[in-house]
Amino acid sequence: MAMLGVDPRARPSRTGHGIGHSIGHGIGHGIGSEGGVSRMRGRTTFIGTGVGRGSAVGPAVVVGGRPSPPADETVPADLDEVMGLLEGTLLALADSFRARAESMDGEIAEIFEATAMMAEDPTLRARSRKLIESGLGPATAIDRVTQQMAAALSAAGGYLAERVTDLMSIRDRVIARLLNLPEPGIPILSVPSVILACDLAPADTAMIDLNLVRGIATEQGGPTGHVAIIAGQYGIPCVIGAPGVTGIPPGSPTIVDAARGIVIADPSPEDVATVTRRREAELRRAEDSSAGETADGHKVEVLANIGAERDVDRALATVHDGIGLFRTEFLYLDRRSAPAVDEQVDRYRKVLRAYAGRKVVVRTLDAGADKPLAFASLAAESNPALGVRGYRMSRVHPEVLSDQLTALALAVADSDTECWVMAPMVSTPQEAAEFAATARAHGLAKVGVMIEVPSAALQASQILEHVDFLSLGTNDLAQYTMAADRLSSELADLMNPWQPAVLHLVATTVRAGLAAAKPVGVCGESASDPAMALVLSGLGVTSLSMSPASAGAVRFALRHHSLAQCQRIASLALEAASAAEAYSKVVAEIDPEVRSELDIVS
Repeated sequence: MAMLGVDPRARPSRTGHGIGHSIGHGIGHGIGSEGGVSRMRGRTTFIGTGVGRGSAVGPAVVVGGRPSPPADETVPADLDEVMGLLEGTLLALADSFRARAESMDGEIAEIFEATAMMAEDPTLRARSRKLIESGLGPATAIDRVTQQMAAALSAAGGYLAERVTDLMSIRDRVIARLLNLPEPGIPILSVPSVILACDLAPADTAMIDLNLVRGIATEQGGPTGHVAIIAGQYGIPCVIGAPGVTGIPPGSPTIVDAARGIVIADPSPEDVATVTRRREAELRRAEDSSAGETADGHKVEVLANIGAERDVDRALATVHDGIGLFRTEFLYLDRRSAPAVDEQVDRYRKVLRAYAGRKVVVRTLDAGADKPLAFASLAAESNPALGVRGYRMSRVHPEVLSDQLTALALAVADSDTECWVMAPMVSTPQEAAEFAATARAHGLAKVGVMIEVPSAALQASQILEHVDFLSLGTNDLAQYTMAADRLSSELADLMNPWQPAVLHLVATTVRAGLAAAKPVGVCGESASDPAMALVLSGLGVTSLSMSPASAGAVRFALRHHSLAQCQRIASLALEAASAAEAYSKVVAEIDPEVRSELDIVS
C-alpha cells in the first residue's frame, strides 16, 4: 500500500456493485476462473479495450451516486411553475456545458457543445411536459423521457449509441439540481488515483486533474466515445468497456494497463513492479529525440498527429520530426458559422510557427459522417459514411475549401515551415487532379491526398500522376475494405489494420509510391503500434504519424531491426490468412529485447 501512495484517509465512502458478472482473464499460468472473474493470489483481472499503450497504478476512486427520483415525488399543483423550473434547469445546464466548450478546443469542445444542444432539445421538454401533465413529478418525468431517448439511441447504434452517456449525464445533473442534491462526478482527489466508473460524462472527463488522475477505467463506452477521446488526448492510460470494475473496493490498489486492455485489482508486488518499470521506460523513451531509423540507418520519419493548437506542446515534448496529420476539422467542430479567413490564418500560423524548419502535413476539413460541421450542413443521408464527407464536401460547399486553402497559404507565407496539404476521402484520380490544381492555384506547393478507400489504393499509380505524396488512413481503409462500421464494437475483429486484405492495399499503394519516387506515409493510429510500424516500414512506408505518446516506442522498435528484417516481417504479414495469424507471425519475428521492453505479447 505504501508503495502506491495510498492514503487510507482519502478512501471514498461509496462502493460499486459486485464483480461476479464481469468477464476477465489472468496474466500467466495456473489462474483459475470463478464466476467470469479471473483470480490469482487475491487479484482480480477485468478485460476491456485499451486506449493507448500506457499503464498506471494507484488507489481506486469509484465514481457513483447517480441520483434517482423519489418514489413518492409530489405531483405538481402548478404545471406552468414546474415547467418553468424544469426548462430553466435544462437551459442553465446547457449554458454550463457551452461555457465549458468555449474554454476548450478541438474534439473536446465539440463534445461539450453537442451535450449542450441535447440539453436544449425541445423534444426533451415537450415529452417531459406531457408526463408532468399526466401527474408525474418533474424528476420522474425527466428520468423516463431520457431513458426512452437513450434506448432509441442505443438501438440506432454507431455514433448515436455513443451519445447515450451524454444524454444520461444530462438526466443525472437535472435530477440532482431539481432535488437539491450534489451533482454526480469525480470527487476532489487528495492523492494520485485511478478513476473507476460505469461511464464518465464529458464534464467529468475534461475537468480531471491531470496531476492526480493516473488512469481511468469504465464499464461502458466505446473506442469512439468521449472518455476514449479525451483520455487519448491527455495521454492518460485508459481501459473502457471493462464490466465489473466499479466493484473494486475504493482505496484498493489498482492497475490500469491500456496496452493489454486490462484492469487488475489488488495486484501482486510483481505486477506493481512491472508497471513501475514500464512507466519508467516510457518516460525514458519520451525523452528520446532521435530521428526514426532502422538498425542499418534506413530513415523512417516518426511524426505526430494533432487536432488543435494546444496539442502542439505535448507533441514537441515527444516527437521532433514534425506533424504528419493536422486534423483541422477539430478546430471547428463546435462552430455554428464558418470561420473567417483571418481567424483561420491565425490558428494555422500558430501551429506552423511552432514547427519552424520542420514538416507539417495539414489535412483539409474531414467533415461529414460522425464529424458534421454546422456551417457546412448537408441533407440527411441514410448512410453518411458512404455519403458526402471529406473532399466530397467541396461538391456542395466549394467556398469552405477555397477559404481554407486561402488561409493556409497566407499562414505558410508568414512562417518558416515545410507545409504539405492533403485532402481526405479522395476516391478517384480525377478528384486528386482537381484538388491538386485547386491547392496549387492558391499558392500551396506540396500537395497530396489520403488513401482511405480501396478504389484509391488500387489506382494509386494514376493518382500519383497528379500529386506529390500519399498518406494512408488505415482506420477508414479498414472500414471500407472490410465493410465494417468503425464505430461498431461487434465488428471490431474486422475493423483491424492487421487484416491481410487491408495490408495488401497498403502494399499496393506503397509500390506505386516507390515506382513514382514519391513518399507514402501512414497517419492512421495503426502507425502507433510498434509491431505494425515494423510491417509498414518493411513495405516501404516513408513516414509514420501517431499520437505523440507512442513515438518513443515506435522509434525503439525501428532501431532494433534492420530494413531487411522489416521486409521479412512485412512479407510474413502479407502471407497470413487472418489478422490473428498476421499478428502472431510478426510478433514471433520481433527482436526479443523489443518484445520484452515494449511488452509486446502474441
